[in-house]
Amino acid sequence: MRQRRGSAPLSLPTTDSMTTAPTIADVQAARVALRTTVYHTPLLRSQTFSRLAEAEVWFKPENLQRTGSFKLRGALYVIAHLDPELRARGVVAARAGNHAQGVALGGRAAGIAVTIVMPRTAPLPKLEATRGYGAEVILHGENYYEAFQYAERLSRAEGKTLIHAYDNRYVIAGQGTIALEVLDELPDVEVVVVPVGGGGLISGIGLVLKTLSPQVELIGVQAAAAPAALRSYRSGHLETVRPTPTLADGVAVSRPGHITLGMIRRYVDDMVAVTEDEIAHAMVLLAERAKLLVEGAGAVGAAALAAGRIARPGKRIAVVLSGGNVSLPVLARLIQHDQETNGATPA
Repeated sequence: MRQRRGSAPLSLPTTDSMTTAPTIADVQAARVALRTTVYHTPLLRSQTFSRLAEAEVWFKPENLQRTGSFKLRGALYVIAHLDPELRARGVVAARAGNHAQGVALGGRAAGIAVTIVMPRTAPLPKLEATRGYGAEVILHGENYYEAFQYAERLSRAEGKTLIHAYDNRYVIAGQGTIALEVLDELPDVEVVVVPVGGGGLISGIGLVLKTLSPQVELIGVQAAAAPAALRSYRSGHLETVRPTPTLADGVAVSRPGHITLGMIRRYVDDMVAVTEDEIAHAMVLLAERAKLLVEGAGAVGAAALAAGRIARPGKRIAVVLSGGNVSLPVLARLIQHDQETNGATPA
C-alpha cells in the first residue's frame, strides 16, 4: 500500500510494515507483548441488556482499561516496534482524547518522549490527563485535522515517529487482542458488536474473529452524526463526511483509513448507526443498571442493542464498551434529560 500523503520516511520505523494490513500472527504477538502492561478486562453479563435484546448480552468493558480506553493496546504495540534510534527521537500523535492518553502512557512506560498535538478547543480535563501521563501537549488549530497536519509537519521536521490513531498495522494488531480475550472467555459467542470511528478497533477484532471463528457475526456501530465508515463500507470507497456535534466524540472522524476500510469491507457483516438520544439513553442505562461509566463513543454498541437496531434474539452477543472517559457533570445532565424524556429507568 502506498505511503500516506504527507508522511515522511523518518516518521515510520519501517514504512512498508506500518502501512500494510496486519496478520493473525501480528495480533498473537501483540498479546504476548502487552501481557504485562494492559488489563485483561473480564466479560460481564448484563441482565438489563439481555432482557432488552431478548438475547444473552455480555460486555467487554474496555472502559475499565488503563487510561479508560482500548486505545492503550495499539499505542503500546506500535511503541514496542521502535528501534533505539527512533525511541531517542520520540513520538508524536494528534488527538484530544483516548488515543492521546494511550500514546502518552505508552511513551512514559517505555521511557520515550511524547508530543501530543491537540486542537485549541480540546476539553481541559483531557488536556490535563494527557499531561498527567508525562506528554508535552501542543495546542494548534481549531479542529483535529489542523492538529494532525501540524503533527505531520513536526514528525518530518524532527524525525519523530507519527503514531496514527487507527490506520497503522501495529495499532490494529494491538486492538485485535480484545477479540482473543473474548474468544477465550466466551468461545461460543455468536455475535460481536463493536464501536467504529476510523476502524482500527473493528479491523483488528474482525481479523481475529474471521480467522479463528469465522461463523461469528461482526457488526459495527457508528454515531449517526459521524457516519463516514458506514458510508464507506456501503459504497466501497473512502467517503469523507463532516461530523456534526455528538456525544460520541471518540468515533467522530471524517473518514476511515486506507488499511481499515479494506479490512472492514472484508470482515464486517453489517453496520448500523445510532442517534444522539439513543446514545444518551444507553449511557444512562449502563451507569444505572450495569454500574459502568461509559463515554458516548464506548456506548454506541449498547445503544444499538437497546434501540432494537440489532435484533438477534436468543443469540450470545458480546458488546465492546470501548471507553469510559466521560465527565460526571455531563453524565448527570444526561441522566436528568433521559428521565425527563423516557421516565424512570426500568429495574
